[in-house]
Amino acid sequence: MTLDKPSFHSSASDTHTAKPKEQKSWVPILLIGIAIAYLALVQYIPTINVFTQAFSKGVGPFLANLSQPAFIHAAWLTLLLALISLPVNTVFGLCAAWAIARHKFPGRAVVLSIIDLPFSISPVVAGLMIVLLYGRNGWFGPWLQALDIKIIFAFPGMVLATAFVSMPFVAREVIPVLEEFGKDQEEAARTLGAKDWQIFWRVTLPSIRWGLLYGLILTNARAMGEFGAVSVVSGNIATQTQSLPLFVEDAYKQYETEAAFSAAVLLALLAVVTLVLKEILERKTSIKDVE
Repeated sequence: MTLDKPSFHSSASDTHTAKPKEQKSWVPILLIGIAIAYLALVQYIPTINVFTQAFSKGVGPFLANLSQPAFIHAAWLTLLLALISLPVNTVFGLCAAWAIARHKFPGRAVVLSIIDLPFSISPVVAGLMIVLLYGRNGWFGPWLQALDIKIIFAFPGMVLATAFVSMPFVAREVIPVLEEFGKDQEEAARTLGAKDWQIFWRVTLPSIRWGLLYGLILTNARAMGEFGAVSVVSGNIATQTQSLPLFVEDAYKQYETEAAFSAAVLLALLAVVTLVLKEILERKTSIKDVE
């Protein structure tokens, strides 16, 4: 009587070929569906509604709303606020980033926390702080009144509020770039006889240009879209202290819904331009990192 030897080769082959079927998980699909539904509720549908309402009577009325004196003044004032806040915060951000990234000093964490303050504090509270400082009954109110300088309910107060809320972006984008870049190339240029301003323009600035541009884009977007702090310090006076976001609110309250939605469309288009530029810079930065 002979016993057949088990065929290990065939059993191993059968085990190899008989793979268990992978079950498709429904969890990723569910999460994607929830994310899309959430974005549709809070972003897509409201945005589509704004464009629909703005163009409900055609392109002609839409352009007519954009030619109103109140709208033109609000758009021009918003542009001025951005043009002033952008260079001020750029200079401050570069100086702060340089001091923090290149020097270790006591209180460095406190300085970083102060720079991040506009991220955590409510814009309305920021506007109230400015009023309590520069208002008629504020700390500097009597002195400013004696010099006939008006800050609150005037353009200077709007500039202060806009500069405050858009302050951190340049510094926060440049600091990590400077820390990653290091000091080797700057010290090498200094040993070769380069002056400080030459080192900044020819060595430091080219290395931080993408981070700086990214911070500038975010600063500009924040300055043009600010509502809360500017609303508190401006008084929202039409054709005087009314920025574009304030114009949208005031027009809607006055039942001029078409004008409000037309101005909102312009702000939305500015946001789209900001997102496109942001995406371009992110791709350029990622390409540079790969290289």
